[in-house]
Amino acid sequence: MKKVKVTEGVKEKLEQHKLWLETSKKEGKRANLRGANLSDTNLRGADLEDADLADANLEGADLRSAGLVDADLVDADLSGANLRGANLEGADLEDADLVDADLVDADLSGANLRGANLAGANLAGANLRDAILVDVNLVDADFKGAYCPKGLKGYEINKDGYIK
Repeated sequence: MKKVKVTEGVKEKLEQHKLWLETSKKEGKRANLRGANLSDTNLRGADLEDADLADANLEGADLRSAGLVDADLVDADLSGANLRGANLEGADLEDADLVDADLVDADLSGANLRGANLAGANLAGANLRDAILVDVNLVDADFKGAYCPKGLKGYEINKDGYIK
């Protein structure tokens, strides 16, 4: 599937967001992409720290190595998205759709995944330290080598907190 290029409007929002982050929120503007349709968009490596992406359609989006620290992704559609190596530390993913998402080596430490759908997601090597995993659909999710010190029901944890 060919990835869609970022539109000029979204590109401008990302540039303003980058300036906002670089100037400690004194210049530029926080990216508000709430409800945006970004399906199949190439956002590889984008810095979306603290961005508002609630209700956004990111189905199949390329977010490899993206910075999504503290991002608002409540009710976002990330099904089939490539989040390999993405930093989702402290992100709010409550009720997000992550069906078949690629989260290999993603940092989800401290993320809120309450009510998220992770069915079929690949979380191999992911960091789930202090993540909220309440009412999460984990059917057919792959957690091999993921770090989750508190453990997950039905998964065996080694002495260092990694899922076997």
